[in-house]
Amino acid sequence: MIPVFDGHNDALMRYAPAGPAPIEEFFTRADDVSVDAPRAREGGLAGGIFAVFIEDDATLAAFADFDPTNGPPPMPALDPVFARERAIAMSANLHRIAAASNGQAEVVRDHAQLLRCMREGVMAMVLHFEGAEPIDADLHALELFYEAGLRSLGLVWSRPTIFAQGVPFRFPHGPDIGEGLTPAGERLVRACNRLGVALDLSHLNEQGFWDVARISDAPLIASHSNAWALTNSPRNLTDRQLDAIRDTRGIAGLNVLSAFVREDGRDAKDTPMSDLVRHVEYMVERMGIDHVGIGADLGVPRYLPDVFSDATAYPRLLEALRARGFDDAALAKIARENWLRVLGETWK
Repeated sequence: MIPVFDGHNDALMRYAPAGPAPIEEFFTRADDVSVDAPRAREGGLAGGIFAVFIEDDATLAAFADFDPTNGPPPMPALDPVFARERAIAMSANLHRIAAASNGQAEVVRDHAQLLRCMREGVMAMVLHFEGAEPIDADLHALELFYEAGLRSLGLVWSRPTIFAQGVPFRFPHGPDIGEGLTPAGERLVRACNRLGVALDLSHLNEQGFWDVARISDAPLIASHSNAWALTNSPRNLTDRQLDAIRDTRGIAGLNVLSAFVREDGRDAKDTPMSDLVRHVEYMVERMGIDHVGIGADLGVPRYLPDVFSDATAYPRLLEALRARGFDDAALAKIARENWLRVLGETWK
């Protein structure tokens, strides 16, 4: 089985302050779960970037009847105090999962530790914030969260922060929506470069993307975004953005959610594996084999297609790619090696 490092999952949502599960459930095969320890072992998931994604009442209401072809109105900004409290609790729960694992998992803080975990079969868990709402304009919280293990940060989810603007859920639509980085956002990018925190550009609007490309000295990363040319969602990347990721030795990770791989942009359980494969093929053709990975966006089962409903599906994706002519070396790069390289070139 090919070991996988996945660049984005939402498993921590299940262990959020209002989540349904105790920490111990991560080590059992529970119902209605896409990522847990048994599924990870079965699917070869050896490590990944674990996102702190913060929901509030407005987010829950907007997605109660989610239709990506007629998406909810633009999301309001989160209350920063609420966001900080939730981020602290969810980050602590990632550490609690690792502490309860009896050596099966570690919260990874540097590249040497990441490589050791992958080599020894210890699940490598990277702490990520999907949206910088917990960070204050003076960046005091960034320093503290870095000491707590934060090694990957998205400037936005699909709502505004004091740093940047996210893209809404519209289809069809391009990502060129709204203004670029604020002055605070530019300071945040430079601070992340200094600390060695990976900046994730998924969910960021196009002007913000180009501002990061202008300011940052690190590889550009879009952990869970696909090719806009194939699926015209603003969550996906234009050819010009893919070229910029390639030119900075960065990476784009395949998002398996139906709305971001289907040509019609629908949320459909019967989405075929061929839709996922065509995005990988397109991105590899555009950027080269060294710049494509997996960022499956596993977390909420209701949004996942049947062909990739949980962490046991990685071998099926890789075998589908093998059937399209990808050899062992290429599959290893897509499965983990490209992510390991990019994080090694980004972290201090």
